[in-house]
Amino acid sequence: MTKTSTRQPKYRRVMLKLGGEALLGKREHGISPETCDEIAQEIKEVKALGIELAIVIGGGNIFRGVAGSKRGLDRVTGDYMGMLATVINALALQDSLERRGVTTRVQSAIEMRSVAEPFIRRRAVRHLEKGRVVIFAAGTGNPYFTTDTTAALRANEIGSDVILKATKVDGIYTADPKKHRSAKRYERITYIEALQKRLEVMDSTALSLCMDNKTPIIVFDLFKRGNIKRVILGDPIGTLVSE
Repeated sequence: MTKTSTRQPKYRRVMLKLGGEALLGKREHGISPETCDEIAQEIKEVKALGIELAIVIGGGNIFRGVAGSKRGLDRVTGDYMGMLATVINALALQDSLERRGVTTRVQSAIEMRSVAEPFIRRRAVRHLEKGRVVIFAAGTGNPYFTTDTTAALRANEIGSDVILKATKVDGIYTADPKKHRSAKRYERITYIEALQKRLEVMDSTALSLCMDNKTPIIVFDLFKRGNIKRVILGDPIGTLVSE
């Protein structure tokens, strides 16, 4: 028996924030079925710890509203297109999870009853209590709000113990570690410091929402196998953003 198998998770109810780019794999755009399956397998292993897990996923691998608006597309229209992209990603991840026996529900902030439930907080909480993974799609249902803000909002609505923000790097740095070799990683930082230093953790709306409700955020590297489980078990990886 491995050491981690006897350990208890540090968190009971978890919000996992995935960027749409997490599903790219080696592609330049779209969804890599292999990468989606790998993430789903990690989530299955995490669920075996007995935690309650909710997920917010972005749509940047398919369409990003801000990028569209820079090319002349109406910002509101672009944001709605981005919301629909998150639904596509949510359905892809749901399929990968359910093929592994993980019961999953997708709840959309934009009603599309043929493919997803409408977002209802009490129903989402009930799904979590029954051991189902809940994927929140279509952002907040409103333009001008990012999926980071969606993760912060939904985490507070369902009473999540922590937000786990999965990224391409192993935490928050003083500067871009790919461009600056001297950049140093923060092990821990406060909400105020992250806001004042304009660090790329989450957008200011999401950070402020977490600060007001004292919801901790852990930023970590998604692409190191087993990291989701390590974070939930309380291993000191990534960067903790808290009071």
